Amino acid sequence: MISQKKFSLRLLLTICTVFAFLCFVSSPVEAAVKRYQFDIQVKNVSRLCHAKPIVTVNGMFPGPTIYVREGDRVLVNVTNHAQYNMSIHWHGLKQYRNGWADGPAYITQCPIMMGSSYVYDFNVTGQRGTLWWHAHILWLRATVYGAIVIMPKQGTPFPFPQPDREEVILLGEWWNADVEAVEKQGNSLGLPPNMSDAHTINGKPGPLFPCSEKYTFAMEVEQGKTYLLRLINAALNDELFFAIAGHNMTVVEIDAVYTKPFSTQALLIAPGQTTNVLVRANQIPGRYFMATRPFMDVPIPIDNKTATAILQYKGIPNTIIPTLPNLPRPNDSAFAFSYEEKLRSLNSPQFPAKVPLKVDRHLFYTIGLGRNACPSCINGTRLTASLNNISFVMPQVGLLQAHYFNMKGVYTTDFPDNPPTPFNYTGAPLTANLGTSKGTRLSRISFNSTVELVLQDTNLLTVESHPFHLHGYNFFVVGTGIGNFDPTKDPAKYNLVDPPERNTVGVPTGGWTAIRFRADNPGVWFFHCHLELHTGWGLKTAFVVGDGPGPDQKVLPPPNDLPPC
Repeated sequence: MISQKKFSLRLLLTICTVFAFLCFVSSPVEAAVKRYQFDIQVKNVSRLCHAKPIVTVNGMFPGPTIYVREGDRVLVNVTNHAQYNMSIHWHGLKQYRNGWADGPAYITQCPIMMGSSYVYDFNVTGQRGTLWWHAHILWLRATVYGAIVIMPKQGTPFPFPQPDREEVILLGEWWNADVEAVEKQGNSLGLPPNMSDAHTINGKPGPLFPCSEKYTFAMEVEQGKTYLLRLINAALNDELFFAIAGHNMTVVEIDAVYTKPFSTQALLIAPGQTTNVLVRANQIPGRYFMATRPFMDVPIPIDNKTATAILQYKGIPNTIIPTLPNLPRPNDSAFAFSYEEKLRSLNSPQFPAKVPLKVDRHLFYTIGLGRNACPSCINGTRLTASLNNISFVMPQVGLLQAHYFNMKGVYTTDFPDNPPTPFNYTGAPLTANLGTSKGTRLSRISFNSTVELVLQDTNLLTVESHPFHLHGYNFFVVGTGIGNFDPTKDPAKYNLVDPPERNTVGVPTGGWTAIRFRADNPGVWFFHCHLELHTGWGLKTAFVVGDGPGPDQKVLPPPNDLPPC
C-alpha cells in the first residue's frame, strides 16, 4: 500500500512532467528581445590633421553594430542630445505594416527633437544577413551610421562554407569641415557642395593620408582560415570599388539576400548597398592593403583618393610595408557591367527567388538634373534633380501620419506613371528648358499588386549613375542596359529565373534598370536616390500602398511615443 505522502509526491511529479512536456511541444522557442540604447551626442574627433565636433551614436564613429537573429524583436531607444533634429533608418529592414519604425524624417515620422527620445520597435522577420542603419535627415549620416548583422535562426547554417571568423567593413567619407555647413553653403549658392576630403574604412582613412598612421583599420588573419567580410557602403555620394591585395573574394550575399557564389578580384558597391564576401588567408604571410576608391564614369569632380586598411597575417611585424591591390580604373564601366552581370539570386529550394511573372502596374520614371530660378544663388539658378520632371518637396508632417489619419492637403497621389514629355533620353546633352515642376506627389499602389518600374537615366545636363533605394521592400533587378529602354525588345531579355534581389540598385550612366516587386507591405514607403546630394535636390518620391482585406494586412496603429511634428 502506497503511503498518502508518497502518492501525493508521485502525482505531483507526474503532473509537473506532463506540464513540462506539453509546454515543450506546444510552444516554439521564444524569439529574443534585443534592446539597444542610442545616445545621439556630439564628440570631438580627429582625422587628417583636423579635429572637429561630429554627431555620433554613443560617442562612436562609426556607431555600434546591432546583432540580432532572424525572428528577434528589436527595441532601440534613441535619445537625442545633439543640436540637430534626428531620425534613424534601419536600411533594408522591411518593417512589415510598421512604417512607424522605418525612420526617414517627414516620410514615416517627424524627427526626434533635442532632449527627446523615441523607441524604434520592430521585428526581424524572414531576413538574415548584413544590413545597416543611418541617420535619415540632413547630411547627418556622414557620421551617424553602423552595421546590422542578422544571424540565421538557431541551427540554420549559412548556404556557403562556415567562416572561421567575420568582420564588418564600413566604407564611408570624411569632411574636414562641418558637413552640415558644407551642405548649407552649397544650397545657398545653388551649386554642388564641396566634395569629401577622404574616404574611410571603419571610420579611418588609412596611411596614404596625412596624420593617419594611427587612423588605420587593421584585421589580423591566420594562414589557411576563411573570413566573412560584411561590406557596407555608407558613403554619402560615391559608388566604390573594393579589393584586397593578393586575395580573391567570393561574393555570397548582397543586401541580405544569398547569391550564387562567384570569385572576383574586386567588387563594386553603391551607397546603401551591402555585400558579403568570403576571403581565404591562403597567401604568403605578410601585410596586404584592403583599398577602396570611387567609380565615376563621367567627368564630374569627386574625391578620388584611395582609402586603405590592412589585412595582416598573424606573427608578421608592423614594419613590413603592405602591398596595394589593383583596383579598377575610376571610369572602368566595363568592369562595373561585368561585375553586376555576375550577381544572381541563390534561388535554392530553401531560398527561392519569387519573381513576379505577371505585372499589374507598369511604371516608367526618368531621372534628370535641372536648374530652377533662384535669385539669391550665384548664377541666378539652383541645381535640382527630378523623377518624371518632378522635384519632390518635403512636407512638414510625416506622410505616413497624413495617410493613416487621412489628413488633407499634405500630399497628392497624382505622381505620373510615365514622363510628361517623352524625348531622346540619352541623346545629346540637353541644356535648355531645364526647369522642373515641384510638389509632394506620391503614387498610389493597390495592396498585393505586382509592379514593374523602369528607371531611365537622362542626359539633362549630364548622364550619371544613380543608386536607388526602396524602403519597406526588396525587389528583383530583372533587366538593365545602356541607352534608351525599348519596351518592345528589352523585356524579352529579362532574367525572370534568378535575378539579383536587392533593396538598392544602381541605374547605369546613360542607361536603364528594370525592377519588379509585389506591393504586399501597406504604408507609405520612400523611394529615392541614395546619393545624398541628389536626394537633397529632389530626386525622390514615395509609394502609398493601400491596406489589404485581412486584419494582418493593415498598417499598425502608431506608437504612443511617436515624435510630434
